Amino acid sequence: MAIKRRGILLGGAGLLSSGWIGAPAVARAQAGGTTIVSHGFATHGDVKYPADAKNLDYANPDAPKGGSIRLAGRGTFDSLNPFILKGTPATGAGAVYETLMARTNDEAATSYGLIAESIEYPHDRSWAIFKLRPAARWHDGKPITADDVVFSFETLKAKGAPQYAAYWQDVVKAERLDDRGVKFAFRDGTNNELPAIIGELPVLPKHWWASRDFEKTSLEIPLGSGAYRIDGFEAGRSVTLKRVDDHWGRDLWLNRGRNNFDTIRYDYYRDETVAFEAFKAGEYDYREEYTSRNWAVGYDIPAVKSGAIQRASLKHESTLPMQCLAFNLRRDLFKDRRVREAFVQLVDFEWFNKTLSYGLLTRINSYFFNSELAARGLPSNEELEVLEPLRGKIPDEVFTQEFKLPVTDGSGNNREGARRAIALLKEAGWEVKNGKMTSKATGQPFSFELLLGEPRLERFALPFKQWCERVGVDVRLRTVDPAQYQKRMEDFDYDMTVDLFAQSLSPGNEQREYWGSEAAKTKGSRNTLGIADPAIDKLIELVIAAPDRKSLIMRTRALDRVLLWHQFVVPQYYSTEFWIAYWNKFGRPEKLAKYQPRGISDWWIDKDKEKALSGSGYKQ
Repeated sequence: MAIKRRGILLGGAGLLSSGWIGAPAVARAQAGGTTIVSHGFATHGDVKYPADAKNLDYANPDAPKGGSIRLAGRGTFDSLNPFILKGTPATGAGAVYETLMARTNDEAATSYGLIAESIEYPHDRSWAIFKLRPAARWHDGKPITADDVVFSFETLKAKGAPQYAAYWQDVVKAERLDDRGVKFAFRDGTNNELPAIIGELPVLPKHWWASRDFEKTSLEIPLGSGAYRIDGFEAGRSVTLKRVDDHWGRDLWLNRGRNNFDTIRYDYYRDETVAFEAFKAGEYDYREEYTSRNWAVGYDIPAVKSGAIQRASLKHESTLPMQCLAFNLRRDLFKDRRVREAFVQLVDFEWFNKTLSYGLLTRINSYFFNSELAARGLPSNEELEVLEPLRGKIPDEVFTQEFKLPVTDGSGNNREGARRAIALLKEAGWEVKNGKMTSKATGQPFSFELLLGEPRLERFALPFKQWCERVGVDVRLRTVDPAQYQKRMEDFDYDMTVDLFAQSLSPGNEQREYWGSEAAKTKGSRNTLGIADPAIDKLIELVIAAPDRKSLIMRTRALDRVLLWHQFVVPQYYSTEFWIAYWNKFGRPEKLAKYQPRGISDWWIDKDKEKALSGSGYKQ
């Protein structure tokens, strides 16, 4: 579950408004059988929090309100509409909207009502009815109605970014029952997750959009219903969100102790290097670090030594993204699996990690890394039940070998990898001629462009280019600005790039958007790789239709194996901890959410710390 929506999340900080009080689950008699009416929905198993819960376990209900937090945006923006493909939306633009339900950060696949007062569904989960809270209001004071919900679903599916239609393709209809009731009909009862998936629907104000063109980029401040509204902006440079004092959901149990800052400001920086220097200079307050070199040596500054800047490595149990060098399979150059595997063999990760990354990184060897969903060892009997019908249509190695990435001695002289790469390329119709890898059929040299969206990515790309040159392959690095990069990725206009595929602990419909054949043909989809394989389509549908948690795990592991053995990407690396740094003016809960411990929507301003920091001489 969980599709990446452009601009919906406030950066990576997890600043989301969510909350709801509802009735306990009950069985309701209906024609044709009983239905379940509940305050929450778990895809598999039971919900953790009862209807009379006081607050989230990882929130401090007594956290004080007030103060401000400054965060960093990257690149630029030209729109406050995060729901369409056009334009570059401002960070945080989607935070002014609420959803029907909201997920917690300490459960794998559970949602609780937000705008919705209750969810009702049959045992086969072939439909779901959401009853809206009578108190739910837009920022202009008008009530949120069933008409708004139906409008939101139909508009996003027809006019929104392509991922909405893909994500909701099994939701066939939204029907208004009355002012507060909406029924969603599903294609069939095979997807257990659909009630939660449609619960993620961001609800838009129909009356506000009636006089506006939804498909156009706009810098008009939108009308929302969330805990924050956009208070002002400077186009391309900054956005300021202001907490809504009379927010209708302020006292809901999921919101107690959350959304504590009066204002949230995003200042934009052209690239990561500039943003890092700005943080150290006190220009913004909180930073998530993704560069191992920065984490190892970049914080050796007086502010850290004095305690003015705090650092933390946060352990967690969430899946980690597949960060990788991604091939564009639409290019003839990369259609042969042996060619793709050759580039995997060339990577000297051990040297890179030791020499350039201070030994802080872990090699990624799964699309569901750091979770029970990741393939391991040889296929289990349960996995084989899934895989055997596809024998001959998927790589043979799936059945006979554990997937392992090559390991080097870290010396920087990866001769074995180079030999294996040359052999694979030779099998695929290439040969070294005059020091250049050359096609036997056409005489053309092996040459391609590696597209990057940030200068910091050159740190791995430059060694990769050198590894390729050792076997006669020419790699042209091209780093472009974020807006150009986004446009080229939406148009699938690249040979190879650095990409990232984030997964939840409850995979489902979004797998179609990542690896499905239809998505491969849809510009702007997340199937940037261009995978169009009927066997993989079959595996995706089996994951979506998993009847329980155990079968979901086994089917996901089977999908993981097949993706890995196809060599669609060159896996890179990730840290198994979240690295954060912040200026020491915040309070934060003692207990952290095990899946997303970095969520600063649960933080607050500690006035004593803020006063001490302001008196320390550092810029604040």
